[in-house]
Amino acid sequence: MATEPGTTGVGHGRRQKMGQAWGFGRYGGPEVQEFFDRPDPVPARDEVLIRVDVAGVNPLDHLLRSGLVSGLGGGRPFPRVLGMEASGTVLARGEDVDGIEVGDAVFGFAFTGGGTYAETTVLSAPNTARIPAGLAATVAATLPVAGTTAVDALDQLGLPAGATVLVNGVGGGVGLAVGRLAVGRRLRVVGTGSAAKREHAEAIGARFIDYAAGDVVTAARELAPDGFDGIVDLVGGTSLRTVVPLARDPRNVIAVGDSSVSELGGRSVERRIDRENLERSARLALDGLLAPVITVVHPLSDAPAALATVENGHTSGKVVIKVT
Repeated sequence: MATEPGTTGVGHGRRQKMGQAWGFGRYGGPEVQEFFDRPDPVPARDEVLIRVDVAGVNPLDHLLRSGLVSGLGGGRPFPRVLGMEASGTVLARGEDVDGIEVGDAVFGFAFTGGGTYAETTVLSAPNTARIPAGLAATVAATLPVAGTTAVDALDQLGLPAGATVLVNGVGGGVGLAVGRLAVGRRLRVVGTGSAAKREHAEAIGARFIDYAAGDVVTAARELAPDGFDGIVDLVGGTSLRTVVPLARDPRNVIAVGDSSVSELGGRSVERRIDRENLERSARLALDGLLAPVITVVHPLSDAPAALATVENGHTSGKVVIKVT
């Protein structure tokens, strides 16, 4: 097994180096964010250390910083690094890692608190996969969150070709992934969003409803007079409650972020985040059926702006950070 200079192929034998990271020193708003240097993390038995190429930016990142999902911090001390998904090259691996070698190009989840807005990080090996030949690292970095969520939501609905699906909040990274994959499955797709999201939604083949331009329910019923066979909700709250009556069967309302959907007769998305589903998402991306709409690429030095764009909801598609 080939290794880079200074590595043994096993995490605990690798010489630590310092690298830059963007994270937060305590829970709170954007004011707690900071750049800092940290040594390369040491991979645990079931982790891989990677040199980060691209990190995906997601709403979950600022929720973690705020302390609302503190359980995902992995118990690591402050300061903590932001980010949950990345692509990169394996520098070292833990003793129990199978199917991934030093030097492999991989993508996956940083579930143990290592963060991904950094020059190096550790990914959970069971939730990490090799990047197949022909798939760009930038695309691969968007698949752990948006890609697998889209696959999971549509698999859970299990709609046949020709069925109608409403994507409530189609303009973001997950929403556009759901819409593109649904079109690839030959579903009739309608999406809701702000006016700024129209161009990208229509480009993937979805009919678009501007939720600020009038009555969403009336507009949706004009496009689907008999109701929708399925709804994938990316917004939650009042918006979720507004669209549930548009479903022919409320059991076919899948919510990605609002667990109160069960009170309305719908279901939360059942997530599958293992290597098999990552590999499946990568194949779909290679086939053009799960093509992420990457609208902004920031360098690591511009990580504050990258996260602010997502946190403020002012972006269409997917935002990523190009680290190397």
